[in-house]
Amino acid sequence: MNDVKLIKTKGYGKQAEMVMILAHGAGAPMDSPFIEALAEALDDQGIACVRFEFPYMQKRREDGRKRPPDRQPKLLECFSEVVAAVRQEVGPGARLLIGGKSMGGRMASVLAGEAMAGIRGVVCYGYPFHPPGKPDRWRIDHLSQVSCPLMVVQGTRDPFGKPDELAAQGEIAGISKLVWLDGGNHDFQPPVRHPETQASLIQQAAGHTRQFVADFVAAS
Repeated sequence: MNDVKLIKTKGYGKQAEMVMILAHGAGAPMDSPFIEALAEALDDQGIACVRFEFPYMQKRREDGRKRPPDRQPKLLECFSEVVAAVRQEVGPGARLLIGGKSMGGRMASVLAGEAMAGIRGVVCYGYPFHPPGKPDRWRIDHLSQVSCPLMVVQGTRDPFGKPDELAAQGEIAGISKLVWLDGGNHDFQPPVRHPETQASLIQQAAGHTRQFVADFVAAS
């Protein structure tokens, strides 16, 4: 854990009532504009954030070479080590959430499905329900194993899972709340002439997260 750098928002610390460990997606680092904006928006909602990078992204930062994501066991090992370190830093008083963008959110849901103690909720931003153009390859079987509340925040134009595709699946076991951001793609970017902007959709995502905590996590 000594070689894993953490980026913390201003609200992070022992005084924090809620803390989100936010994991990055497959192709962008923990300080990408999207993750930066989301972490700040969550902090403004009273949810302190801490970010980290999986091993393959750490290596990319060191030498500039793009690599595919590590295999799932290595991703989960890194994630669980960060969870343990954060829990030790903030103490038992904070409600601990885990989540992330795309692959990072998926790994958070897998980790929560392994009954890791102390996780109060999971939030997936742009969940990769299936690879783009391959709606026959769903990645949802493990979600039924998640015992804590789980929310998915998804853009209506996300090629990894659109409203009609999710509707055809029916109710998905394990998802406590599904929120659609109108016009958003996988990065919550709407079309040019859409009344919303990426920034406003990210703000909406943070607001929905705060409401999710109030409605589901606080009562769990």
